[in-house]
Amino acid sequence: MKHHIFAKEEGSFLGWPANGGIWIWGDEILVGFGIREYQEKAERHSINLDVPGRNGLARSIDGGETWSLEIPPELNEKPDSGPCPGGLDFTHPDFCMTVRGGAFYVSFDRGKTWPAVYRLPTFDEPSLDARTDYFVEDSASCTFSLTAAKRNGKEGRPFCARTADGGRTIDFLGWITPEPNGYAIMPSTVRVGDACLVSAVRRHEGEGDGQTNWIEIWDSTDGGRNWNLVCDAAADTGLHGGNPPSMVRLADGRLCLTYGRRKPPFGIRARFSSSGGASWSEEVVLRDDARTWDIGYPRTVIMGNGELLTLYYYSTETDREQHIAGTRWSP
Repeated sequence: MKHHIFAKEEGSFLGWPANGGIWIWGDEILVGFGIREYQEKAERHSINLDVPGRNGLARSIDGGETWSLEIPPELNEKPDSGPCPGGLDFTHPDFCMTVRGGAFYVSFDRGKTWPAVYRLPTFDEPSLDARTDYFVEDSASCTFSLTAAKRNGKEGRPFCARTADGGRTIDFLGWITPEPNGYAIMPSTVRVGDACLVSAVRRHEGEGDGQTNWIEIWDSTDGGRNWNLVCDAAADTGLHGGNPPSMVRLADGRLCLTYGRRKPPFGIRARFSSSGGASWSEEVVLRDDARTWDIGYPRTVIMGNGELLTLYYYSTETDREQHIAGTRWSP
């Protein structure tokens, strides 16, 4: 395993790449994250809430060896978005998309510019708190995994939606989970067959030291309309609300799940499934040297040679301010 720091800014807290998204085009990799002013705290995120945040990107053009920090203006302006008129080509070779709250931003030059932002339908839900999780089916079709607030306005519950006309209409498909007492949010979804999907969901119940945080696996055999609970992935994500999963499907058909652990020893973990998510391997420790619980939110991509690159936010005794770090490793 090789660990690197991929983005760091003095006096700043860089975090939550699971929210922003990750994209790969050969040796070119782009990851999104948030940037806040750093302020050390023990029980909450180490950020200064009185100073507005920014959205940033880190880009590598050499397979992750070196990185540059970008602050795209379009992702840092309050979106004045309307519905998408359609005509999006999801298979454009330089296409990428990031979903934030109730809107989605699109780029056709590998995230160098983001010329359009469109409002998602409300789907008759109280509000959306969506993060980036989608897969492209063809030039006009794309399936989104999104999160809506529960009926009481609290977070949250995941569902699937789909467009088949280049974004002009986005139709609700089905809830991934029932409405929980706590929350079920931030799905990471892969397609394992023509109409078969597997989704890993961040789960949380309880409060304080009595809380439990874990990752559930759900599947659908009809393209996202109906979902069944497969199992608990045996991934204990610790305290402080736990951590979202990142799931990819390897060339040999295995599923790989990566996630952060927010209880000692703090760090980044992985598990594998050779059964479509029905059972999972023992935990693989990618890192256990974090100094604080305030880490994680990983994104994993598959490199051309089959290696994995897992990016996350991290803090160590040597580099105390949260930064975007990564581990390149072989599955």
